[in-house]
Order: sequence, then C-alpha cells, then structure tokens
Amino acid sequence: MEDYARLEIMCRSILDLDPLMRSAWIINNRGHAVAGGMKSGLKSLEDTKNDEILFTELALRVRMRHEFDQELGAVHFSMSHREKVIVISFPLADNWVALASAEHGLNLSRIPFKILDIVGELRKSTG
Repeated sequence: MEDYARLEIMCRSILDLDPLMRSAWIINNRGHAVAGGMKSGLKSLEDTKNDEILFTELALRVRMRHEFDQELGAVHFSMSHREKVIVISFPLADNWVALASAEHGLNLSRIPFKILDIVGELRKSTG
C-alpha cells in the first residue's frame, strides 16, 4: 500500500485539523490498524478488543459498499453521528480505510471535506 511513515503523517494531519478530533487511523482490508491512533491525552471509548471488532466490521462494510458503485458512484466518505462520538470513514485503494472520530460539535460541513483533501493524495498515489 504505502510507506507507513507517510500514513502516520496523514493521520497526524487529520488529527490536527480541529481540536474536536479524537482519532485517525488507517485500517487495512482485514480490519487491522496499520497507522494512526488516538489524539494524545484522550482515552478510547472502547477497549482494545472492541477496537479490533470495530475495525474488522468497518473493513467489511467498505467492501460491501462497492457493490453499488456502478449505479450510485463511488463512496467518498460515510459518517455516523453516534450518541457519544462522530465516526467518519474514507475508503482508500485496495479496500483500505481511513477512519476518523471526533467529539460532537465538529463542523460536519467542513471537516469531512478537509479530510478528503488529505486522503485524496493517498488515493491518487495508490488507486
């Protein structure tokens, strides 16, 4: 896929977009986190075992969304506004996923598109 140092820089760039960002990850097609993590000083809302389940489920969901690409066009991002957190996923090449989470109050009309700009460079170089 990519040089892992570059993936870490990309995750750091996502975290630096807004003080309300909680985490930024790159997940491979098997649901394993290969780069990124929580913003310094924050604790994950779930335990490590649940992170693994979330990442695996997310990788599967991203693969399943490709089923409708011909009819509806490619997915650029998907967002879940949950009770405790906002979760946004960005499909990348080879079924990899950029995953970001944020606190409520995040500018939902601006930040996802800024993240698209960041992951866009990765999409170009790998897709």
